[in-house]
Amino acid sequence: MKHIFIVNPISGRHTASQEIYGSLSKLPSDVSAEVYVTKSKGDGERYIREYLSKNSESVRFYACGGDGTLNEVVNGIAPFPQASFSVFPCGSGNDFVKCFGSREAFLDIPALVSGEEKLIDIMKVNDRFCVNICHFGFDSYVASKMNEVRSKKIIGGKHAYTTGVVLGFLNAMKSHAIITADGETLCGGDFLFCTVANGKYVGGKYLCAPNASVDDGLLDICVASTASRFTFIRLVKYYANGSHLTDPRFKKYLKYRRCRHVTIEGGEDFKISLDGEVVNMPRAEIDIVPNGVKLALPKTLI
Repeated sequence: MKHIFIVNPISGRHTASQEIYGSLSKLPSDVSAEVYVTKSKGDGERYIREYLSKNSESVRFYACGGDGTLNEVVNGIAPFPQASFSVFPCGSGNDFVKCFGSREAFLDIPALVSGEEKLIDIMKVNDRFCVNICHFGFDSYVASKMNEVRSKKIIGGKHAYTTGVVLGFLNAMKSHAIITADGETLCGGDFLFCTVANGKYVGGKYLCAPNASVDDGLLDICVASTASRFTFIRLVKYYANGSHLTDPRFKKYLKYRRCRHVTIEGGEDFKISLDGEVVNMPRAEIDIVPNGVKLALPKTLI
């Protein structure tokens, strides 16, 4: 098997590239590994698709960056059965790997290279793929602002999501869409936010989908109705720790379902965040793709 590390040079730690090259130089001589450094947004996905269209041998791609880099890798490999992926989480968020426990385990490159593969689900959103969280309303506004401030001092980096939440609190407490899950209308107008989850975490620390599993063949959807800013401040910490689905104080604000298909009709300029990548989608059809891709877990987690 060939191992190709897709490195986003502007994501997270500036020392990540040196760490990767250093670790690869210590791998056994019979391991075929190389690095591709992306040149711009979307370049990682383009490179992967071109590579796989010309090569039929087994190859594993490693997303070295944040959740946006991971989204590019997943969209690159999804149509190609000879490909698998793993993650070297050196970005500011890296929410997806938290589904499996230790983020640090994924920073052990020898353990990644020798890891065993498992089939996991992915989400198909129109013609795009998403492996962790698809969200919109308040959350897509937050993701958009998070991307804007990510590289800034103090308010960026690991604080970028919190900065986005503060800006969302001031400017994005209401959105409008028709949201259905397996044919049931969950929202026919105004709402605060909606998450459609395959993974569990968003924003670095928010356990938005505590019941979600990457291999159960189901989507976890949660729609929050509009609420006052006072209510938002009072309850947000419980949303962060994942107790919102069982806390009775949330009962009148949340609709939660497990389903296989979600439709969103948001209208012109409606934005949806796919693993943190914000795209304009006036209408979206979201489907779960069971066993859609192969993920290599670090050997230490197996």
